[in-house]
Amino acid sequence: MASEVQLKVTSGPRQAIRSLALILLLVATAIPCRAALENQVKNDPVPYLSMHGEDMVHWQKWNAATLQRAREEKKPLFLSIGFFACYWCHVMQRESFRDAEISTLLNTHFIPVIIDRELEPELDAQMIEFVEHYRGSAGWPLNVIVTPEGYPLLGGVYFPRQELRTLLVRLSQSWSTKAEDLSKLARAAAQPPKSESVTTDNPGSQKLADELVKQSLQIADRVSGGFGEQSKFPMSSQLLALLRLKLVAQDGKLNGFLRDTLASMARYGLRDHLSGGFFRYTTDPNWRTPHFEKMLYDQAQLARVYLRGAKKFGVREYETIARETLDFALGTMRTSNGLFVSSLSAVDERGDEGAYYIFDRATLASLLDSNELAAVRKYYSLSDAPAFEHGDLLIPQLAIADVAKALDRDEATTKSLLDSALMKLRNDRSRRSLPVDTKQIAAWNGLMLAALSEAGQFTGEKRYRDAAQTLHDAILKNFWQSGALLRTPRADRGTLEDYAYVADGMLVYARMFDSKPDLDFVKELVGAAWKKFFRESAWSISELSLLPMQAGRTAFEDGALPSPSAVLLSTTLTISKQTESKELELKAVDALRRAWPIVLDNAFSYASYVALGEN
Repeated sequence: MASEVQLKVTSGPRQAIRSLALILLLVATAIPCRAALENQVKNDPVPYLSMHGEDMVHWQKWNAATLQRAREEKKPLFLSIGFFACYWCHVMQRESFRDAEISTLLNTHFIPVIIDRELEPELDAQMIEFVEHYRGSAGWPLNVIVTPEGYPLLGGVYFPRQELRTLLVRLSQSWSTKAEDLSKLARAAAQPPKSESVTTDNPGSQKLADELVKQSLQIADRVSGGFGEQSKFPMSSQLLALLRLKLVAQDGKLNGFLRDTLASMARYGLRDHLSGGFFRYTTDPNWRTPHFEKMLYDQAQLARVYLRGAKKFGVREYETIARETLDFALGTMRTSNGLFVSSLSAVDERGDEGAYYIFDRATLASLLDSNELAAVRKYYSLSDAPAFEHGDLLIPQLAIADVAKALDRDEATTKSLLDSALMKLRNDRSRRSLPVDTKQIAAWNGLMLAALSEAGQFTGEKRYRDAAQTLHDAILKNFWQSGALLRTPRADRGTLEDYAYVADGMLVYARMFDSKPDLDFVKELVGAAWKKFFRESAWSISELSLLPMQAGRTAFEDGALPSPSAVLLSTTLTISKQTESKELELKAVDALRRAWPIVLDNAFSYASYVALGEN
């Protein structure tokens, strides 16, 4: 596998990078060995960094001091960016970063830096953009060579050990005699600021909606639901935007596609049918084979997707799925301080992908009595060979009525057998060990606050309202310090994502409880975000960047997370009206005016902006 995930295809490498690739093939003498580094991430509180603490690579942390050392020693940096739940990050660690030869190459000729992408969203976005231009696609683990000046030279995703060795040898040899040439090429390849047109005219909500629908249906899978024909991601931002369009109820084609997509995501392998919650994506177009990590942000966003689906289509099953998703997060991902952890790993304690979720046939036979086993075999269609290396992922294939008919039993008895069997299977799974990324991120907790608050409003259930209140208080206690929002309780600052998603969550919460103090707090958050992240008519994810690359954007696209600039604009427009803040409203209107040409040109990628027109 070349990469863990294909993000998108771009127009291809630029000429400067093509020239760079040729230079990297030159062979010269190796650079002199410098003083040895020490591994800085041993016992780090961040799980992803800590897991690299015993690597043979002398990993450095991402900070100004590390960049300064690279400049002083005139060595390129080797940035390896990943996250705890990433399966291929674990594979590359085992194959390469605990290998003596690879580690010696990295420690001798480079400044190796290990980075948790979830803590450095701007750096991750910059490197993703570079690798997309270089290779046409990107994902994680993301490995990029950066010059001491801070310009990316060369990058890729998962490298098998021998391929990585070849790359490191060639690059170290070339750097020893061609450092200045390589640095010049890297500077030339750095993307210049985009020249973007500005219009004074809002294209209109109907035109934007039409464009979003047209682009969505062009890439829609009309058979299996979802978008694209390879791996399948939930694409929550696009689904939420489409569900907000007023025309959905009248557009039969769009209506059918959305309902098919919601049904497929819930029915097949994207969803954990035994314990609840959604996996990050499936590796096939039919939603059958999940990549087994579970992310907090997917639980929060998909809960809202199914709540909106229940509202839009009046389907009670969608509400049930939303409830089960939130109940899974509350039961599994919430900690004693009221906040939620970031993710559950794709691999178990032995490093086997998906093994936590899979049952082999012998285990099923040992756990269940003969009647329960017969019901389970029919319900999950276990007559064929197991679909996974370690056994079966339990995905219902038949309705209980069909199982009862096949077993010549009544439905009540069949349901009782299945309930009894599933309880035993859940108990067995609960005794297994699954690594958890205990990192607590403000932005993602903000997404969950919005989901719990919306569930509290929609269902009227006290437990969701209480859970939202507990999370609201925990966010203020742990992330709001001295008038600033922190990305994690240990961080010294936050990002645009944190301010945008927490402000949105607080706004939904304030509406549920009709709380003026919380509306005032949203206004304070929004005002601070504009000051920190909107400069010279462009958005930045971070307050400051360590790299000399252009970071400002007129608008951020939707990805696995919603566009933070669109979310902040939506909250700004709402709060400015409710608090009669003309200044905030004018800022938002002007920023939107600048974004409209980009949004209209690629409405699918900027779906959260299109949704603003439906407010």
